[in-house]
Amino acid sequence: METVNPPKARDLATLTIKSPPFAYAHLTSTTSSPAGGSSMALDNPLDALTVRSYCTSALQQFLGATGAAISVDILAVRDENVWVRVPRPDLAAFSAALTAYSGLPRGGGVTTVLRLQACGDWLGSLLGRAEQAELWAS
Repeated sequence: METVNPPKARDLATLTIKSPPFAYAHLTSTTSSPAGGSSMALDNPLDALTVRSYCTSALQQFLGATGAAISVDILAVRDENVWVRVPRPDLAAFSAALTAYSGLPRGGGVTTVLRLQACGDWLGSLLGRAEQAELWAS
């Protein structure tokens, strides 16, 4: 006859996700003409250097030297979409600077503006929002 062993007690483990050190932001770039003020796609595709100059200009205009010192990591640039990483404590200042920024003038009175689409502590949630928007827009 077999003896049945009593089930072993399972150890329960808990995990607390602490505040991450970085926050992420999804930006889009648009241009506006002075006559109609309508948005249009960029003629020249964005690159990481151009995005960095736009972000630095916005931060410096809004917060001066303190804003220029905020670390901005460009993670990806796809067409007019940009994903960046900033230190979590600086996310509020970064989003305020981009929101208040009037843009960089280009030739012919056209202004380029970076718009904040979404920001948060987890990059996966931002990518999910962008994919959801594409799904429901079509």
